[in-house]
Amino acid sequence: MQDKSLYSAGSTGIESVLSTNKVLKNTYMLLGVTLLFSAVTAGISMAIGLGQGTALIFMLVGFGLLFVVNKTADSSKGLLAIFAFTGVMGASIGPMLNYYLAMPNGPALVMQALGGTAVVFFGLSAYALTTRKDFSYMGGFLMVGLLVAVVAMIANIFLAIPALSLTISAAVVMIMSGLILYDTSRIINGGETNYIRATVSLYLDIYNLFIHLLSLLSFFSGDD
Repeated sequence: MQDKSLYSAGSTGIESVLSTNKVLKNTYMLLGVTLLFSAVTAGISMAIGLGQGTALIFMLVGFGLLFVVNKTADSSKGLLAIFAFTGVMGASIGPMLNYYLAMPNGPALVMQALGGTAVVFFGLSAYALTTRKDFSYMGGFLMVGLLVAVVAMIANIFLAIPALSLTISAAVVMIMSGLILYDTSRIINGGETNYIRATVSLYLDIYNLFIHLLSLLSFFSGDD
């Protein structure tokens, strides 16, 4: 009886590992494709000279689609929703990229931000995957930090204080770095078993990390 119990426990453990590996594989595959799709829509947005007002509308539509993605994540409709979401979010940063690319050192700044984002993401993901540590304890702290950052961003729309903008961007870079560890850890440890939701979480981490890293690089280069 004891041997059967051990066998059953072992089988359950193996199934859990296989399931986790499948979610992780599907998440990274979908993440790669959605990031590429976002890059394409961002490129189209830049080429047609999308205005700031339209970009803002696209971003608001994206927030709405985020709820649709979470609601449909357990069905095939979730895939359509996530591509609609990432496509719209990619298009919404077209005007911002055109703004930075128009700077004297703009192309180099964008490439540095892309490279920095990739280094941070792959480095932290590799650390989480290698150590397999559980970073769930960071969840509450990160959510509070994110909420404070959002409130500060809204306030700074009216205040327009450069130092506050710099502080917010630095804080968001740190928060997104922490969320990459947190979200990857949740997949590894079975806290997230839906690869569509997992993809959205990591996509948003990367998206916001890139935007605020670009803002920081621009500030320190003296171009902003």
